[in-house]
Amino acid sequence: MKDLTQGSPTSHIISMAIPIAAGMIFQTLYLLVDMYFVAALGEDSMAGVGTAGTLLFMIMALTQVLGVSTVALVSQAVGRKDQDAANLVFNQSLVLAVICAGITLVGGYFFARIYLGSITADPGALSEGITFMYWFLPGMALQFAMVGMGSALRATGIVKPTMYIQVFTVVLNTILAPILIAGWGPGPALGVMGAGLASTLSIVAGTILLFLYFLKLEQYVEFDSRLWKPRFKIWGRMLNIGLPAGGEMALMFVYFSIVYWLIQDFGATAQAGFSIGGRIMQSIFMPTMAIAFAVGPIVGQNYGAGLGGRVKETCYKGMFLCSCVMVLTTVLLQWRPELLVAFFSDDPEVVAVGSVFLQLISWNFVAQGIVFTASGVFQGLGNTRPAMLSSAIRLIIFIPIALFIRYQPGFTVNQVWYVSILAVTVQGIASFLLVRRELRLKVGADKAALVAA
Repeated sequence: MKDLTQGSPTSHIISMAIPIAAGMIFQTLYLLVDMYFVAALGEDSMAGVGTAGTLLFMIMALTQVLGVSTVALVSQAVGRKDQDAANLVFNQSLVLAVICAGITLVGGYFFARIYLGSITADPGALSEGITFMYWFLPGMALQFAMVGMGSALRATGIVKPTMYIQVFTVVLNTILAPILIAGWGPGPALGVMGAGLASTLSIVAGTILLFLYFLKLEQYVEFDSRLWKPRFKIWGRMLNIGLPAGGEMALMFVYFSIVYWLIQDFGATAQAGFSIGGRIMQSIFMPTMAIAFAVGPIVGQNYGAGLGGRVKETCYKGMFLCSCVMVLTTVLLQWRPELLVAFFSDDPEVVAVGSVFLQLISWNFVAQGIVFTASGVFQGLGNTRPAMLSSAIRLIIFIPIALFIRYQPGFTVNQVWYVSILAVTVQGIASFLLVRRELRLKVGADKAALVAA
């Protein structure tokens, strides 16, 4: 366990964000490797995997419920020096992970075809998307166990073991992807089925390694079967914190689904270009998300210890660091975004859609960095409703305007990106104002209570 209530908050953010970012960068490489080999299969495969990938936001919404609540409650318990409470929350998170895994498998296999059929009009893309989804679902289900264990470690200030395991899974997937997708060496050329299978096998290996780490090395939080009996009071606290965070991610799922629906009439080329651009954008966000992930447990431990000044310092230093990273990425994408897209496709139309998307959407990267950091602060404080509210504001602006222009003469794909820029900018302003309000209410109220006591 690492005590985050002592020392410079900025140093803690950087020291935690570096290994988190390293793990995420390798995770990004894993996504890019998959995308590279899938793109070589053609537009239908790329569009199918892209549309199927929108379901990842729903799975991430469920993992957010588990991960965010675990980080919040465990980190606050660590700040109070209450190891028993931290252990109880950790073991209850494992019980919830098993339940969520079951829901993922049942819901995915029963409803994937219905959902994908609603957002793509291309039969080839639909077939490829369903195939990919069916073979990736077991890996998605195992994500809950990995998130539960990784979040508990992050809440105690430990991030390197998770990073090392992420690196291993990426290396394994990098080896498996060309073998199973393209048929390199002795492997069969399974196409998008191979992409899903390679990802699932890599996640299985990572889950086993993380499980062994807890059995052999972890001492602060540990598996304890006596604590596996459902504690509905703990579940209630976890859901109270986690559901709004999951709702925030679910709204992102809605956003990307609407975008795919809006551009479906432009064909598989447009959807493939957006898929590539979206994956690149997610990859670029990784360093900023690493900072936001580091902010959460630091805020949680200091809030649990009653150190309001350090909570505020962590928040604003985190926003500053995120903004610096996002300015650099914006400059990069304003320069030559087509170089990144062309690495994955040689189709001029696909490259044009993806590069224009990246160039335009990069104008709201700083606002997106503020949104990420604010979400980390909300998680640490144990109130994620403001984060969901800011995401809802984004959709409230985006959906009606996008639907209006969709049915106007001369509708183009680029108009969707302009509306998105507006929506995310307003979301960034809303997140900043909401986080200031939350700090004023929570930190200010707690300080007054301590003085009174």
